[in-house]
This record gives sequence, structure tokens and C-alpha cells, in this order.
Amino acid sequence: MSSLDQIPTGPVPGRQRCRRPRRVAFVAALAAVAMLALGACTSGGGDGPVTTQPPSSNSTSRGGPTGGGSSSTGTTGAPTGPQAGGVTPVGAKWDWARFESYKPYLATLKGGYTYYEFVWCDIEPTQGQVDWSSVDKVVERTRSLDMTLLLKIRVGMCWATDGEPQFSRGSNKTESALPNDLAAYQAFITAAVKRYAPLGVTEFALENEINSPSYWGGTPEQMKSLVTAGAQAIRAGSSQAQVVDFGLSSTTYGYGIADRLLKAGDTQGAVDAWNSYYERRIGTRGDKIPNVTDAAGLQAVLDSEQGKRNLTYLAMATELAQSKVVDVRQIHFYEKWSSVPALLTYLKATTPAGTPIEAWEVGRFLKGDDSDNAATTGEVVQTMSQLLAGGIKVAIWLPLAVNPEGRNPDEPRYGLVDPSGSVRPAGKVVSDLATASRGATAVPVAQNGLTGVGYDTEGGSVLFVWGGSSPVTVPSGTMAGAAGDDVRDVSGTVDAAPVPVQIRTDESVAGLLGSQK
Repeated sequence: MSSLDQIPTGPVPGRQRCRRPRRVAFVAALAAVAMLALGACTSGGGDGPVTTQPPSSNSTSRGGPTGGGSSSTGTTGAPTGPQAGGVTPVGAKWDWARFESYKPYLATLKGGYTYYEFVWCDIEPTQGQVDWSSVDKVVERTRSLDMTLLLKIRVGMCWATDGEPQFSRGSNKTESALPNDLAAYQAFITAAVKRYAPLGVTEFALENEINSPSYWGGTPEQMKSLVTAGAQAIRAGSSQAQVVDFGLSSTTYGYGIADRLLKAGDTQGAVDAWNSYYERRIGTRGDKIPNVTDAAGLQAVLDSEQGKRNLTYLAMATELAQSKVVDVRQIHFYEKWSSVPALLTYLKATTPAGTPIEAWEVGRFLKGDDSDNAATTGEVVQTMSQLLAGGIKVAIWLPLAVNPEGRNPDEPRYGLVDPSGSVRPAGKVVSDLATASRGATAVPVAQNGLTGVGYDTEGGSVLFVWGGSSPVTVPSGTMAGAAGDDVRDVSGTVDAAPVPVQIRTDESVAGLLGSQK
């Protein structure tokens, strides 16, 4: 496509703008074309913004807690603060090739988030020949949905690096390596930020799941140099931009949780935490994630090559946040919902105060399971609710849709919609979460065995809860239903077991909980 076809034209999420006459908008579009042409190389001073529109306010006005001892990490039960008007922390990641099929569902996530990953070696396959069109198209389409796009930038391996790739995924994805010329790398990063920050993209992550050799082929020292250089380039591109770390894989955190408990002298707690966190992983990777029975067995796993690598990059994530090299900590989580509290406790202990924590990848991993029932839907609610109640500022479900003909035909990662775009009950409840949280204040729920999250607005509240030692007493006019079902008028009580329920009431969350016996 031509650069004209790629100009993002949708509204910047989270902001209200006066509408301009179409002729004026067209003139502005022509001016943007000129700016696109100037920005088509990574050297020189021509990498200007493609429009003069201000960036989205989502990244700077989101309510919610941060890491490291914040009073709103979910362990204290404190509200997390209101979202900006029209903004929700809920999002999804989808296959852009099926964008048209998914648009009706994605409209229900308006004001939410998604992310897109691109590789320097793909955008500039030959030195000096830069083609932004693939990213431009994603930016344009995301803006048309009134969602906020988060961008992840990887290096890859090509003319810009040394060596030959040892791993490949799909048609051309490889691990990354340290660029030979960090100045050229910085110029590329700055060009990307200047191009997309004016269009509402204000968060940029560097690399992805570097704890895996299939994503990072360099050393820890090289990664630190890369992130430091990349962070400088991001900030040079826009004063509005935020630097996001590399987002370690979900399987990394069980190592950190167990190691921390073991070092604190809680041997049995460490062993139990390991086996609990990896309940659905043990045996799926041969002997790499084994069941452990004692401290010696656990220590052996932690001392393995992968264990050392995981712990090294976990420590680096903390260090980069402490030194303010990065502004945001990114996490990925695909384990059983019951492990969320342990993850939040670990993150609170290892993330500096004031550092936002965002879950760019949230999902459900269960190899060999393709069930689509009330229990599965409930797990989606239980995972998302606990993360949001615990202060995670962005929670993006991945994948949006299952690919039954892809590499995971038995669906170990659960989708919210079918490949055709047909919405599953879990997709409906995620839409309900997005609607309830849009512009609302999140309130953690942890009372008498009742767990979940509630959202306060001026007109009342919506709760997503489960468990409880007794049914929830509700006032007249309350609407409720099992997660994924339509809500209906109820009176007297609502049973939040065995599956989570959604409760809509005219009372605040505190008011409803305070009326319980």
C-alpha cells in the first residue's frame, strides 16, 4: 500500500477533540503524507511526527496502584483509584489477519488496550530501506477502535547484528542480538517514537521474554546496554513516552517466587509455591519443570542453566526499574488463577514504589484441554479480576481467538472468541469487565471467603466475585448472573459458588459488603 493508505485517521483514545470540516482534515492528511515521507529513514533529522494531534491521555491519567509497597497492591484492600473517563484497563491481543471478523467484539473493549510487536530487521531489512507500512496499518486500525496501542520493539538478527540465528519461529522470527551500531539502533527507536507518539502510542517496550534463548541470543550485560540505549532513544523521541521493560515469560515467575521464599528460610513454603505455580506445567516440558519434594530438589532446579537465566533477568527487571531506566514493569501470566496472589506478593516485594505494573499478556494454559464451559469461563474471570483488584494497570487477554488449526490444536491457551468471531461466554464476561471498569474505581473484594473485584461509579457498582462462606445478601433492584451469562433481577441473596457471579447494584461496593452478616 502507499503511505497515503497507511495514515492513521481514527480518534486518539481517551481524548475529546473538536471535529474539523472534512476539507480541513484532508489537507491535514496531505501534510501527514509529507511527514511520512520525511520519516522514511533512520538517519538524519527528518523523523518528524506524522500529525500534530496530541498523544493519548490513557498512559498518564490511568488510575491504579504501582509496585513496591503501594497501598493499593491488593493486599490491603484499598481502592485503586478511578480510570480516566472512557478508559478501561481491559484489553486483548488478536490476529490482525482476521481483524474484520473480530471488529464487532473489539468494539466492546472500547477505551482498552492491545499491543503490537515489530522487529527492526523486518522494518529495515536492508540498511537504509525503511518501510513502516505494516506498523502504520496497525496504528490506524487500533485508533479506529478507540483503543490504545502499546508497541514492543525487537532487534531480531540481520545486517544490523553479528552471527546467525539459532532459533526460528514462524516464517521469519528469530532471536535478537546486540546491534553492532547502538547509535543506528537509537536512531531507529527515536524515529519510531517520533512517528507514533503523536498518534497516541506513548508506551514502548524493548525486546520480549528474554529469559528464553529463542528471544535473546546475547548476554545479560548486552541486554542491559541495549535497554539503556533504547530507553534514551525513546525519551529523545517524545517527552510523553514511557519505557517498558522486556516482559519476562509467565514461567519465569515461579522461579522468583520459590527462590525468594527459600532465601527467607521458608523451605516448605518455597516447595509448595513451586508445585502450586507450575501445577499445569509440570511434565509438559520434560524434566525442565519437575515436581519437587524438598529444598534440595528445588535448589537443583533453581541452579539449572534455565533457572539461573530466569533469576538473572528477574533481578535485572527490578534493577532497571530501581535505576529509572524503565518506567513500567511488564508481566506475562498464563498459569492457574489460584497463583495470582503469589505472583502479586512477589511483584510487590520486587518492584520499586511508584513503578506501574502492566500485564501485556494474560491467558490460560492447560495442555490437552479444549473445554468451553462455565468452569473455564469462571477461570477467566478469576484471573482477570484478581490482577485488576491487585493493582495491575493494564490486563490484555491473549489470544483473543483460538486457532484450532495452528500449533496448539488442543487449545492450551484459551480464546475469548471462536475463529469466526463468534463470542464465547468468557468473551462476554471480559466485555462486561471492560464496561464495568470504564472510568470507574476498582475495589478489591476479600471478605468472609468472598473474592474478586468491584467497580464503583456515581450510579452504583458492579462486582465480579466468587466463593464466600454464605450467599451475598443484595438489595431490591439488584441484577446478577453467573459469569458469562446475562444478568437478571434477583432478590434476597446471590450464590457466588461454585462459579463466579456478576452483581450490579445501586449501592457502592463498600455499602454492599458492609451489609453482609
